[in-house]
Amino acid sequence: MEDATRQALLAALSWQAAMGADEAILAEPQRRDVPPPEPTQTQASPRPTLAVLRPPGGMAVELAAGATSLEELREAMARFEGSPLRETASQLVFADGVPGAPVMVIGEAPGADEDRIGRPFVGVSGRLMDRMMATIGLSRQTNLYITNILPYRPPGNRTPSDAEVALFMPFLHRHIALARPRLLVLAGGVSAKGLLQTREGITRLRGKWQKFTSSQGEVIPVLPTLHPAYLLRNPLAKRDAWRDLLALQRRLNDGDNVAI
Repeated sequence: MEDATRQALLAALSWQAAMGADEAILAEPQRRDVPPPEPTQTQASPRPTLAVLRPPGGMAVELAAGATSLEELREAMARFEGSPLRETASQLVFADGVPGAPVMVIGEAPGADEDRIGRPFVGVSGRLMDRMMATIGLSRQTNLYITNILPYRPPGNRTPSDAEVALFMPFLHRHIALARPRLLVLAGGVSAKGLLQTREGITRLRGKWQKFTSSQGEVIPVLPTLHPAYLLRNPLAKRDAWRDLLALQRRLNDGDNVAI
């Protein structure tokens, strides 16, 4: 080996050592000053095909949009595998009451009783809501429809996260479009902030009529109110909830000619 070549190789080896190389990865030493040969047709290997994964939110949008009835929507939500809540809950909690009823109540998430039975608002807070609605002539047996933003119980009955609410929002929008209520009642801060896309708390939102525009372009009056579970913890707040019920009753009696 010529001295010049030997010196060049030693210099290249010293440079690699200085850069942190401490082992050989190939069986034979490679010339770094000579570009590698172009691969021939026989040498070229096919490039691996990468699977295109849809984000969970995209899958929720597709499944929700494909549902043409409430039953199909329930089946679509049962097929949706994009939420870990599906693995920790006992079952999907879809809705209760009369589809097509003039009033649709939207709560936050199922609790332990709802998770066990499979229907929303069947625990202590649900029985309180039934009594409250009965005072203004509403019942889930005749003219009331009830659901939640989340169809699965969060572990330990914790408050749903913003990400969980956003993930299931396409299903809720489709649920409203298929149920076609005249009025929406949002029970609790999670449902009110989620559907109305606001950061305001429920104590500021409650009792003030808002509006929601469905995917079909229909504008629906919305009344945020306190969640029955909150009323059980804070009995004095029942006065505010009673005012909200009276506002709902007036709206039902006045028909659709009242400005939002």
